[in-house]
Amino acid sequence: MSYITNIEKDTLENSNFRKVLFTAKHMQLVVMSIPVGGDIGMETHGDVDQFIRVEKGKAKSILNGVETELEDDFSVIVPAGTEHNIVNIGDEDLKVYTIYARPEHKKGTIHTTKEDAMANEEHFDGATDVE
Repeated sequence: MSYITNIEKDTLENSNFRKVLFTAKHMQLVVMSIPVGGDIGMETHGDVDQFIRVEKGKAKSILNGVETELEDDFSVIVPAGTEHNIVNIGDEDLKVYTIYARPEHKKGTIHTTKEDAMANEEHFDGATDVE
């Protein structure tokens, strides 16, 4: 099973902190909406590379302590083992999508807020959308 979508539309219309759109064996597509002043949370994925694209808003990326300002259409590649965070420094919700290579979250995960994500963090269990 393949997956085709208008990722810009999906990202801009998403109001959840995190929503997993599709999970394959080696990658996962996720959209996120981060409120003003909010962040993803400092984290490190030991064996997962991550691509993050800012679809709308202003952000600050922190990669191993190095801060960089981001805006619409900017992207960041976070190699496995890199301590990282994305902070919304704008005046509207930050809309991003991210691709994890290998999946990070359980298939179908939806977290409405960061607090929900922190309280219910369940990592990838091998289940995919691919038959």
